[in-house]
Amino acid sequence: MTTSTPTTATIPVIYPDSQEYPATEPISVVAERPPWRHTFIALSVPNFRIWTSGNLVAMTATWMQKIAQDWLVLELTGSATKVGITVALQFAPMLMFGLFGGVIVDRFSKRTLMMITQSCFALLSLGLAVLTLTGDVTAYMVWGIAFLTGLVTVIDNPARQVIVTELVGQKNLRNAISINSSVFQLGGMIGPAIAGALLLAVGAGWAFLVNGLACALVVFMLTRLRTSQMTRQAPSPREPGQLRAGLRYAWAKPTIIWPVFLIAVFAVFGLTMPVILASYADTVFKVGAGGYGLFNSMIAVGALTGALLSTRRANIRLRTVVIGVGLTGVLQAFASFMPSVAPFATVLIAVGMSSLLMQTASNSLVQMSSNIAVRGRVMSLYVLVLLGGQAVGGPLMGWLVSTFGVHFGMLVSGGMPALAAAFAGVMLARRGHLTVHLRMRHHVPLPTIEHRLV
Repeated sequence: MTTSTPTTATIPVIYPDSQEYPATEPISVVAERPPWRHTFIALSVPNFRIWTSGNLVAMTATWMQKIAQDWLVLELTGSATKVGITVALQFAPMLMFGLFGGVIVDRFSKRTLMMITQSCFALLSLGLAVLTLTGDVTAYMVWGIAFLTGLVTVIDNPARQVIVTELVGQKNLRNAISINSSVFQLGGMIGPAIAGALLLAVGAGWAFLVNGLACALVVFMLTRLRTSQMTRQAPSPREPGQLRAGLRYAWAKPTIIWPVFLIAVFAVFGLTMPVILASYADTVFKVGAGGYGLFNSMIAVGALTGALLSTRRANIRLRTVVIGVGLTGVLQAFASFMPSVAPFATVLIAVGMSSLLMQTASNSLVQMSSNIAVRGRVMSLYVLVLLGGQAVGGPLMGWLVSTFGVHFGMLVSGGMPALAAAFAGVMLARRGHLTVHLRMRHHVPLPTIEHRLV
């Protein structure tokens, strides 16, 4: 018996006229859904298996630290606004220096850079663990370590994005991105639950200790990668104007700049959930640290489902991102009307699934639309708006929650991304990149949106 493989086509990508960068490879579009046996095909690459195993432990521990850090600040200060300040300080360095991180990532070995950044993360987490376990910690100390962690993230995050291409190559890149998202969300499902238990039993310090040890494990796993099997890109030479060239490249491509715009709005409003969920757990449903961990786990359950579904996606287009941002915003706004814990947690699962499908599509489209020689700078722009937006949104949402109430904050967190998606859809339609068609099915007109890739 013979087996069939999915047929593929390619969509040509128009790229900016430039002597610096050759044409981007055509974006692969799968005409049929991949067979189930290819759901995790990127794991057939030994280096990616090593990376993924270490990453799963690291992501679980990172989520533990994130939940414990936010709750610790809430315990120390009793203020949702100051939880927002914590989020802002952790992401502010990306807002200030993120683009320069991309230049560094394009210039040096991604593996070496990550070994350095993960070692720094380990030292910072272990230091916070010591301060917390000895009872000497203050909110100002947490803020200082959060800011230093953010500085390291300026280099770590774009390096983390780009190294995946070196591990699996262009062919399995989309599948690898989906698996990475699955690992991140699996960690987000397990980590908050463990953090909630630790917070109730022994306090936040142990969560910080576990994260420090996990970062050290990542450094060890990076030493185990077989460099001879990596698809290495020659580092970009040091020359003036690299940052401007990367920005010009991104600006000229709708498949890069529109996802960046939508992710920026979503990051400011939609990704500041820790501030909102902490207030829901503390003041609305009064379920404490355990409930806060539960709410984050519900989002992660939905996100893990979305990540697994994203490995089955036949193709990714600009409309996928536009519709995904709009749908996620509507679901998040809908959560503000939930009257009790059970329906609220149920809607959070839907929010997590929709959000992850949208973010995976956006990440994949931006990476596949950018030439490998400039991908570090393009992804640093993407990460800049993704994390830097949260630096702006953290205190903003904290102020909205403190001033107008948590229900209003949740409504705004979803409503603004939905409006941004509507704006993007209208602008793209006016420029001819999106068109709406009515198709009859069972005598019922069903609207569909099509777009032209440029």
